[in-house]
Amino acid sequence: MTISRDLNLCFPVRELSNERVKMTPFRTSIHSSPFFAASSAHPELWAHMLAGPFQTEQEFNTDFLQAIFHLNPGMVLFAIIDKTKSSSAADEEGALAGIMSYMNTSSVNLSTEIGHVIILPPFQRTHVTSNAVGLLLQYALESPSLGGLGLRRVQWQCSSMNAPSIRAAERMGFTKEGVLKWHRVYHGGKDKGKVHNGREFPRGGHGEQYYARDIVMLSHCWDDWEQGGRENVQTTMGRQN
Repeated sequence: MTISRDLNLCFPVRELSNERVKMTPFRTSIHSSPFFAASSAHPELWAHMLAGPFQTEQEFNTDFLQAIFHLNPGMVLFAIIDKTKSSSAADEEGALAGIMSYMNTSSVNLSTEIGHVIILPPFQRTHVTSNAVGLLLQYALESPSLGGLGLRRVQWQCSSMNAPSIRAAERMGFTKEGVLKWHRVYHGGKDKGKVHNGREFPRGGHGEQYYARDIVMLSHCWDDWEQGGRENVQTTMGRQN
């Protein structure tokens, strides 16, 4: 897969890095095989997402990478590299720890969203999540004079049933704006291991295969960033766990 096919975001894309974590644009030819190998035994990683799980690497490439990211100027996927680990097939600076994206990015509205958050099991409850999210926040919200994009809003949407995701966002300074009920349908959700919103199914029409997701909407905006958000994120990134 060529670089131009892998990267199509409406803003400049580059590696983001600190002493512990590197966010590098996901390259199909480099990262797809090690990510699928590490994640395929854990279909629960996709339980709160519309996409996945995937049965083969080719299905992951076609239905996830190509269909969602490669032609969409609002999307870019990053591979998360844990630099505290030894070099690997995925990256000479460390081990592949998961994936994360900018999505729903708008150059018109100066906004983006952090999504597709998958942290592989060995790296959960470590420094990886906070540093990965922090690097994406820093790049999005810092002014261009400080090397950032100068966006006004970064949002975070997740299932109302995904308490760890909500906690992770709030720990990084996101504030809850509300809940959108019955926001999305998981087609074939029961067979795919998706988590229903916990509400009674509507009468008639569609059965339990049409699991639903309520969305919790959170945001971290430019004024939050300037009023203590920057310092909170930096402190959280520096913690040992």
